Amino acid sequence: MSTETINQVVKPTLPVNIILAEDDYDDCYLFKYSLDELKINFRLTTLKNGEELMSLLNSDSVELPHVVFLDINMPRKNGLECLAEIKGNEKLKHLAVIILSTSYSPSIIKQLFNGGAHFYIQKPCDVVQFQQVIGDAITLVMDPAVIRPVFENFMLVRET
Repeated sequence: MSTETINQVVKPTLPVNIILAEDDYDDCYLFKYSLDELKINFRLTTLKNGEELMSLLNSDSVELPHVVFLDINMPRKNGLECLAEIKGNEKLKHLAVIILSTSYSPSIIKQLFNGGAHFYIQKPCDVVQFQQVIGDAITLVMDPAVIRPVFENFMLVRET
C-alpha cells in the first residue's frame, strides 16, 4: 500500500495512537523511522517489556491505542502472555494487536492467530519492506471495512 492509500484510510487530523512493546532499541528506532517516513499523524508510546505494556493498558487514566505492535520475545512478560491478557480482558479485548517477530515458527503463528492477534509480521531485514509492511498493517487495522483475516492472510509480507 502506498502512503496515499494510508492517508485515505487514516484521516490526517486524527493521530493514530500506537503502542509498540519492543525491547530492542534498534527495532524501536526503525519502527519510529518507518512511521515518520509514512507521513501519517501518529502518537507513539514505546515500552520495553510486557509488564510495562500491561501496566499501562490496565491503568485507569490511559487512552487506549488504536493498535498495539507487540514483540514476542521480551523480558519479564512475553508477547504470548500479553496477547492472552489483552484478549481475556473485557476492557482491552477489542484492541488490534499486531505481532512483530524475527522468528518464524508455524506453531507459534497458529497459536497467535487462535489467541486473537490481528496480524503477524516477520520483521523484514530490508528497511523499505519494513516500512511498507508497517504501513499496510496500520492501514488495515484503521479501515473500518477490514475485518480480522482468515489464517491464510494472517501473516503480512512485503515482496521486493
